[in-house]
Amino acid sequence: MTTDLASVLAGSRLLPVLTVASVASAGPLADALAAGGARCAEVTFRTPDAERVVKAMAAHGALTVGAGTVLTAEQAERAVAAGARFLVSPGYDDEVVDRARRLGVPVVPGVATASELMRALKAGLDTVKLFPAEPLGGTGLLRALAAPFPQARFVPTGGIGPGRLPAYLAHPSVLAVGGSWIATSGHLERGQYDEIRRLTAEAVERTAP
Repeated sequence: MTTDLASVLAGSRLLPVLTVASVASAGPLADALAAGGARCAEVTFRTPDAERVVKAMAAHGALTVGAGTVLTAEQAERAVAAGARFLVSPGYDDEVVDRARRLGVPVVPGVATASELMRALKAGLDTVKLFPAEPLGGTGLLRALAAPFPQARFVPTGGIGPGRLPAYLAHPSVLAVGGSWIATSGHLERGQYDEIRRLTAEAVERTAP
């Protein structure tokens, strides 16, 4: 039976979104995120090493690791086999949702419109990724979608920086907020793990009740 995302995140309201080019970064990155207080992370399936990064970070044990930018059922299989405990997609795909259910892991499809949200809810999903949140209208769109669909929970992601966290988290429909500013490709290329730890700690403090 599939566990829901809230249980997997264990109360964390911050979801670092990571695009990691090299598996060599996985251990130091997991250390930095955990030291900053993060409990979970989403590793995007955008790089050739993504599967190995998920496996390395999941084995590290410091974080609950999921896979993002999951576009196909085959990617879903590979991600879960590597240790991903949840799946995130930029849009809604029936095959990805069905495969996640068969694999017994939560799946969070992306939505940008009321029609897409209705499709997700009709499929029995109550948590969706609002993406790309800021370009679509930010908290204004969030409020507009949440009003007629009070049963829905959102993980806004896309263009959100630390200054915008409180505005999103103030809405009762928001389960967590995804952000890529915490560990950018530049941070990883330069080995700035102390900076990643600092940004993580700052974001975790902003998400505290």
